[in-house]
Amino acid sequence: MSIAKVRACFERWGIAERILEFDVSSATVELAARAIGCEPQRIAKTLSFMVDGKAVLIVAAGDAKIDNPKYKARFGTKAKMLAPDEVTRLTGYDVGGVCPFAAGDGVSVWLDESLKRFETVFPACGSSSSAVELTVGELEKYSDCRGWVDVCKGWR
Repeated sequence: MSIAKVRACFERWGIAERILEFDVSSATVELAARAIGCEPQRIAKTLSFMVDGKAVLIVAAGDAKIDNPKYKARFGTKAKMLAPDEVTRLTGYDVGGVCPFAAGDGVSVWLDESLKRFETVFPACGSSSSAVELTVGELEKYSDCRGWVDVCKGWR
């Protein structure tokens, strides 16, 4: 169901045919990299947090981890990931398929600087067995992100 929402969103841009669907799970960075056949760091994972009572999605490189001091400095609160039921209710996607496209009402999307070192990256498309290859510029455009942040570590 959620992949249909992304497909409809992508139809608007004329890129729906670029969605990749797999016969295997792509629900984790490692599984997605294996399904796609790319390096794990090129998987654009979408992490879900709560900030001031609203869902915030941070899209980061597969090898990046949230840096708590940086996150708190940027968002004014401790990094608290959403529980699986909150993820589904607030973003419209289940864990393993959360993506920055056509997210739920009031959800803000931010892209982490860790992605900028790649020409193309692979975010999920609403299901635990899908992805799309996008340039970083396309990711910025199609995700309707609020901007770029530097809230991760472990990738430099």
